[in-house]
Amino acid sequence: MKLSRFAAFSSTLLLGAVLAFTGAGQAQAAEAAALDYVALGDSYSSGLGAGPYDSASGNCKRSSKAYPALWAAANSPSSFAFAACSGARTGDVTGSQLGPVNSGTDLVSITVGGNDAGFADVMTTCVLQSEASCVARVNTARAYVDSTLPGQLDAVYNAISAKAPAAQVVVIGYPRFYQLNGTCVVGMTEVERAAINGAADHLNTLLAKRAADHGFRYADVTSRFTGHEICSPSTWLHSVTFPIGESYHPTAQGQSGGYLPTFSSAV
Repeated sequence: MKLSRFAAFSSTLLLGAVLAFTGAGQAQAAEAAALDYVALGDSYSSGLGAGPYDSASGNCKRSSKAYPALWAAANSPSSFAFAACSGARTGDVTGSQLGPVNSGTDLVSITVGGNDAGFADVMTTCVLQSEASCVARVNTARAYVDSTLPGQLDAVYNAISAKAPAAQVVVIGYPRFYQLNGTCVVGMTEVERAAINGAADHLNTLLAKRAADHGFRYADVTSRFTGHEICSPSTWLHSVTFPIGESYHPTAQGQSGGYLPTFSSAV
């Protein structure tokens, strides 16, 4: 008798737990379905490097394998506007991407700042020129992050808040590019790779601070990409590749395994 009561009690607890988790899952699905979501930013949000690209997006290179499209496909929000564009800087976001953002917008994601800081020129310098030139160019980019980029980020974040004051805004950072002392035997020196990694960390520190100051949530992808950098046995980032524009951008696996879970956890 005692055993049967215990079994019945245990079954009741188990059923209650199942119903609770099922109810929570249904509630989360319903909540996601009611969201109006807008994805803003640069190539790390458009999906450059993940391919294939929507022909209608032109040079913006928007991919169905980018984390915003993957999240929307999995969660079916009530509306999804994919405005992120390869090559975008902060001024491009405020100038041409905010059209879909309005008072009814519930969720906004954004990656921006790398192009303002001269990301492409840094990588070109470090690939083609000397170690000293590379380190000097990285230091110039870090100085820009300290002196000029904070105001540019403030302008973007203020514009988002003005158009969508009730939206949850998720600011997502950038990965470190290199696993130091990894599998690479040619290319940049370890000094250059370490300088580039340090610059990524420096930029991410600013993004996190400015996001917090505006009441936004910062999502750090660094840990997700650890072990998957360039020079690792399982990289989620392109090195120098063709087409050249995809160099140093996340692969499809980098979007699905790195950016998507980072964004999903933040939401």
